[in-house]
Amino acid sequence: MANNEFREELDPQSSVNKVIGIVSGKGGVGKSLVTSLMAVKAMSKGFRVGIIDADITGPSIPKAFGLSGKLGVTYDQLMIPAVTTTGINVVSTNLILENETDPVIWRGPVIAGVVKQFWKDTVWNNIDYMFVDMPPGTGDVPLTVFQSIPVDGIIIVTSPQELVSMIVAKAVNMAKKMNVPILGLVENMSYFECPDCGSKHEIFGKSHIDEIAKKEGLKVLAKLPIDPEVARQVDAGLVEYVEAPWFDEAADYILK
Repeated sequence: MANNEFREELDPQSSVNKVIGIVSGKGGVGKSLVTSLMAVKAMSKGFRVGIIDADITGPSIPKAFGLSGKLGVTYDQLMIPAVTTTGINVVSTNLILENETDPVIWRGPVIAGVVKQFWKDTVWNNIDYMFVDMPPGTGDVPLTVFQSIPVDGIIIVTSPQELVSMIVAKAVNMAKKMNVPILGLVENMSYFECPDCGSKHEIFGKSHIDEIAKKEGLKVLAKLPIDPEVARQVDAGLVEYVEAPWFDEAADYILK
């Protein structure tokens, strides 16, 4: 676990058992989808689940779950998470802004402060698994999360492009420097399965995930397909109803 010199303590009213970060070295690879699917799978197994949407300037978790409006506040000024249809607790900047399309034009220290507040100034009621959807890269927010929150492990999300090996290495090396365990890799947009013949097509080129995993000594948790129906359901705020059998093994491994 990361050095706890900068660790932020939960409010005494809160309880969180395990924290799992979802990270990537670059944007647009599907961290929010993986975060959402992990939360949904955990909820389906009977766990109490929370999500911190730490992608402060590009929050997408509320949209995936069909959440809108503003977070509640207790009498002592603690945030009350929004709750999804199936009972997942969520905090996100899109749930504190006046309008969900308002831009977040904040400097780094302010953004880092908001991430800390999502952790320590929120009532997290007996959460078994907390998933933290991080912004891409190895900058301020991932550093803040690793230093401020007791992260038990991370999942690194990738895509099939050739340059990904270098990008993944950056995320791996940051985790190692921060002493945060890496639970494994998830490759998104890995293939497209033809609905007519069932054959798989590698739209973005040949996958390199197995080579990268072997080189870094990591486990490949899942290879996610390109599925227009999944995209439609997420866009419609129905991620809780996505059928994702290709993610079952990964969820079983993480939630064992």
